[in-house]
Amino acid sequence: MSDICPIVGVDHLEFFVGNAKQSAQFYSQCFGFQMTAYCGLETGERKTTSYVIEQGKIRFVLSSAMSPDHPINQSVVQHGDTIAILALEVPNVKVAYDRAISQGAIGAIPPTDQDDEFGTFRYAAIRSFGDVLVKFVERHNYSGAFAPGFTARSSATVASAGLVRIDHIVGNVERGFMDRWVEFFVKTMGFEMRLHFDDQAIATEYSALMSKVLQNGDKTIVNINEPADGLRKSQIDEYLDFHYGPGIQHIGLETHDIVQTVMQLRQSGVEFLPIPKTYYDGLADWVQDIDVPVEKLAELGILVDRDEDGYLLQLFTKPLGDRPTLFFEVIERHGSRGFGAGNFKSLFVALEREQALRGNL
Repeated sequence: MSDICPIVGVDHLEFFVGNAKQSAQFYSQCFGFQMTAYCGLETGERKTTSYVIEQGKIRFVLSSAMSPDHPINQSVVQHGDTIAILALEVPNVKVAYDRAISQGAIGAIPPTDQDDEFGTFRYAAIRSFGDVLVKFVERHNYSGAFAPGFTARSSATVASAGLVRIDHIVGNVERGFMDRWVEFFVKTMGFEMRLHFDDQAIATEYSALMSKVLQNGDKTIVNINEPADGLRKSQIDEYLDFHYGPGIQHIGLETHDIVQTVMQLRQSGVEFLPIPKTYYDGLADWVQDIDVPVEKLAELGILVDRDEDGYLLQLFTKPLGDRPTLFFEVIERHGSRGFGAGNFKSLFVALEREQALRGNL
């Protein structure tokens, strides 16, 4: 782990949404998340409502506001439902925050302690791209359901979809700003750049993007994308147009059995990006020794890629809301630590087909 900011991992992602209760039901019924904690009118909170939902090591917080002038509602008006807070667990919030500020980060919340009968919950936050806050969380002295003000609450039992952890987080920024935000994560939090994909690697005849992959420790991975010059709008341009600025585009969610996960998600009503059947022609010739027959991959629309370390299986949902912004990736890794570089062309073509249907290509 980095000596600058030893990140334990992603503590949670907080979504700002128009209706937290309905969002919690959506992610529970469609994606198999279990409700674990709640904060709202019944717990004495008068301004916001938040539901904590979990699956495996994944924790989401879904928050909405009671008044039109609350910052959460202002965010929803501008961005739609969006991931507003990336919370990272660290051993020492003050050390992490002070280091980030000393390296040029802009503070949003100074180190703050919250106490209740379960102990002390400590946090702080800095600003990053767009309106996204990076929140440092220290919870080794806290044993409550989530944080002070929250009470444990369970929903009707739902079947887990087999999602086990957050594999990676992808942010979209404006053209020409990728390197600036890469430097921000490197300087303020000790991330290291692991991979760089240029506009030759991720391009079609119509559009292109560039991406850099950052890593802190063994598991915490953040990708930064920016649009590149093309004949038409790329998926990044479309995101920026409808999100009204930079933000988190998608989350990679890992599973150990992608076939079972995808079958369950499809049965629950989750829509995935359709992949042309021609993608699977000849696939067995170059992707060998995988555990899933190519016929099953084609049936479910699962992409496969291989590198020197192994292979991975992946596919992408359609946008989760009305705006073509936030979506999820489901990924199963077998040694490979890449991101499906061999699938970029096929994926981009599929994305462009969806953009054309929306009139945004």
